[in-house]
Amino acid sequence: MAVLTSGCGSVRDQFIGTRIADECNGSWNVCATTVGCFVGDRSYVEGRFPGTNKVGIQLFEPSEVTVSLLLEETAGAGEATVMNFFEESCGSRVRVELTGRALVGENEKAGYVFRSAELSGVGDHLIEVESDSRTRYLMKIDVLPLRLRDVQ
Repeated sequence: MAVLTSGCGSVRDQFIGTRIADECNGSWNVCATTVGCFVGDRSYVEGRFPGTNKVGIQLFEPSEVTVSLLLEETAGAGEATVMNFFEESCGSRVRVELTGRALVGENEKAGYVFRSAELSGVGDHLIEVESDSRTRYLMKIDVLPLRLRDVQ
């Protein structure tokens, strides 16, 4: 027996879309550290804060990289969440910081939190998200080549 549902689905379902969960339990060298997975437009990862999550992404041209977090079961906002977007070989980075209040408030208002940075290098990049909040989260990463950004 098949059951069909209508409507837009839950916020979680909308956030995930057609992406597949990555257990992120591999071992890939990016910069001078090891990441559990490379996240792309077909995958997402789950995790828990407080703590740090490090993933890799691949860029084939200068791009705008967006990290999105969907918070679930939040027990405390914490003081700060930091997203580090590293250039290839970790020669430089873009650091984006949110207060705990902003993190939780944006998630409650919009359904998820996102921050973006422009990365110009081609190759493997490290993305690091660290937070002292107490929450479960889903994280996805979107990459938009800069040459296409103004076309949309």
